[in-house]
Amino acid sequence: MTVENDLVKKINGSGFKAVSNDGLIFSRELLSPAGDEECLYEAVAAGADAVYAGVEKFGARAYAGNFSSESFVRALKYVHLFEKKLYLTLNTLIKEKELAELFDLIKPLYEAGLDGIIVQDLGVAAFVRENFPDLHIHASTQMSVNTPWGVKLLAKAGISRVVLSRELSLGEIKAIKDETGMELECFIHGAMCYSYSGQCLMSSFFGGRSGNRGRCAGPCRHSYTPSGKKESYILCMKDLCTIDILDRLFAAGITSFKIEGRMKSPAYVAGVTRIYRRYMDMLLSGKTDYRADPKDRDELLALYSREGVNTGYYECRNSLSMIAEESPGYRRRDKEGSLSGMQKKKVRAVCTVRKGSPVSLTLALKDTKICRKGTVAQEAKNRALSEEDIRKQIIKTGESFFEVEEAVIDTDGASFVPVSALNDLRRRALEELLEKLDHGNKRSL
Repeated sequence: MTVENDLVKKINGSGFKAVSNDGLIFSRELLSPAGDEECLYEAVAAGADAVYAGVEKFGARAYAGNFSSESFVRALKYVHLFEKKLYLTLNTLIKEKELAELFDLIKPLYEAGLDGIIVQDLGVAAFVRENFPDLHIHASTQMSVNTPWGVKLLAKAGISRVVLSRELSLGEIKAIKDETGMELECFIHGAMCYSYSGQCLMSSFFGGRSGNRGRCAGPCRHSYTPSGKKESYILCMKDLCTIDILDRLFAAGITSFKIEGRMKSPAYVAGVTRIYRRYMDMLLSGKTDYRADPKDRDELLALYSREGVNTGYYECRNSLSMIAEESPGYRRRDKEGSLSGMQKKKVRAVCTVRKGSPVSLTLALKDTKICRKGTVAQEAKNRALSEEDIRKQIIKTGESFFEVEEAVIDTDGASFVPVSALNDLRRRALEELLEKLDHGNKRSL
């Protein structure tokens, strides 16, 4: 009997919310990629528990859309509004002369409530621990950690989570979990690398573009002619898909289930996240007779796959079945379906407009309420503002994270306020509400 199947039996049929062998209740996180803001919105809408994204520098996907520092802070406010997490990828090797720049990059994100930082460089880990003491540090898969001893060493270095090397089997992951108790993050879907995680130098040798600096040119996706054999894509790995063995990954003790794809489209992020969310919820609900629907597997392949998929090293040590020999290209369907876009929190609004008094706007979201006052309403000389005139301006929430579901207008029917003043009042009130809701996430150095 395999290690992982043995653990399933010990759960005694009560599902994967059960207590594990070591007495710890495993938390389960679905972690989705975001190469830009649109992808982040789709990840949240599709049910991700957390999102990982990079900024302009020091991330392993230098050619993704990535975020500016300002847009990353805005993204933090957004995910926290929906009780999700956002991790920053700083998973490249960093030069000593860049440390001052690194501090300036992390500081505003740390103060805005960054949930965690993914690093490859042990020097960066030490730097973060010293300068940003409350920040969770995750060891990137680029560290190539594949033993309990490596995980224990990182724990001593202040690492709170390890993204394990992709070359591990389920049994090896389970053994690491049992021996260390560390939070473990593993990839469940997306592109695979031919080399050991974080150890490939092909791109550096062939084109001067270092994968360890986020600029991999993907030479493994080119065709080669092995001695005495025909030309083929002998280094090109098929994509990973674990939808059929997700229950076994649960049993291995994985904490965070990570979808690869910061270079992928919003439709890919939305579709893959949505499908894995459904099956994770199935397992978390206590279902023990796990089986993936073939239609969902087909949809995953249709979204984006490199000449078919496999379960990677979780079930296989070494096989040509893992290689896309015939073609390195992706298959994708012509129509990717509709996207959800930014989700908005519904708020209630009360606006009072009476001549001689400042216009007031109260916004409420559950138990959180703010009241903002604006310009003094004047007696109308020509046409007074009607309730509908005022309501029309108050419900325009634009690019904010809110939507007015109910607007109560209190007016004397004889007042006038410039439309620009109402718009400014609404904008400032929405900003104040967001800041109040986000206040608990902020830190100071």
